[in-house]
Amino acid sequence: MKIFVTGGAGFIGSNFILTQIIDYHNSILNYDKLTYAANLDNLNKCSSNPLYSFNNGDICNQKELSESINKFKPDSIVNFAAESHVDRSIDGPKEFIDTNIVGTYNLLDESLKYWKSLKGKKEFKFLHISTDEVYGSLGEKGYFTELTSYNPSSPYSASKASSDHLVKAWYHTYDLPIQITNCSNNYGPYQFPEKLIPLIIINCLKNNPLPIYGDGSNIRDWLYVSDHCDAIYKVLKDGKIGETYNVGGNEEKTNLEIVNLICSILDKKVPLKNNSSYKKLITFVKDRAGHDFRYAIDATKINKNLGWNPKFSFEKGINNTIDWYLENESWWDKILNKKYNLERLGSY
Repeated sequence: MKIFVTGGAGFIGSNFILTQIIDYHNSILNYDKLTYAANLDNLNKCSSNPLYSFNNGDICNQKELSESINKFKPDSIVNFAAESHVDRSIDGPKEFIDTNIVGTYNLLDESLKYWKSLKGKKEFKFLHISTDEVYGSLGEKGYFTELTSYNPSSPYSASKASSDHLVKAWYHTYDLPIQITNCSNNYGPYQFPEKLIPLIIINCLKNNPLPIYGDGSNIRDWLYVSDHCDAIYKVLKDGKIGETYNVGGNEEKTNLEIVNLICSILDKKVPLKNNSSYKKLITFVKDRAGHDFRYAIDATKINKNLGWNPKFSFEKGINNTIDWYLENESWWDKILNKKYNLERLGSY
């Protein structure tokens, strides 16, 4: 399979590419703008593989996008390209509108032209990777299903909701063969340090305060990134055209639970000299504006129809993740020196 991947130097995109090349031997063109969160170091394991190629391109540039798609001639396009951090969307929403909405439009427009040029000579799919945040906030009970109404709260989730609607419109109006996945919170290797889990791990290792928004009671469903990548490929291969699939890890945790667990694991793996706990570094800070209380995915559809289930428990996944950050200090230290110094964002 020849897969055109947008945003493949980001966290989930790079994990997907590594799996596709190393495990499935598919041919990949990684089309990435290389914004702050992108990192070609993520792809060192496959960078010299003849199945891998890279174009430094922006989905907001329709001309170069068209040239890249038509030159590569993919069997499918998987769209990871997105601005994805809620806090940054609060500080500067325009980038989210440009990339997540206008960029998705450009990609759909060029995909439609390319698909029509094939004239049925081969199958083609456009798979759009989205988030459970488009559904808004849950109370203490209930789950998001594929039929849940959209109710986004942040500029980030509103821009992703908009992109989802565009993708669906191109299916209903132009018959473009699309698929959509909406996933819960991902974690694992290569995640940019602004996100909760790597931020807490690195702050512990640097003996910095561990910031927790509000009282730490906000709940997320956590999905190990390799499980998510398996689900994406399952949808791409076997999922129905025009369908949306929710992908969740069935691992609900409060933010405070996450931080306490990371501290407890690091207390054993990298004990402090005075035998105290990293939990002493926990610091409660002003809550995020419009902070959704709870997300939880009902993944029954992808479980039942495609036979996908997550393989990693949160306990196994978080231990793997902590080990990866311990073993790859040079990876995240380079980011801290050049791109992000662990400062708080989105405190509008």
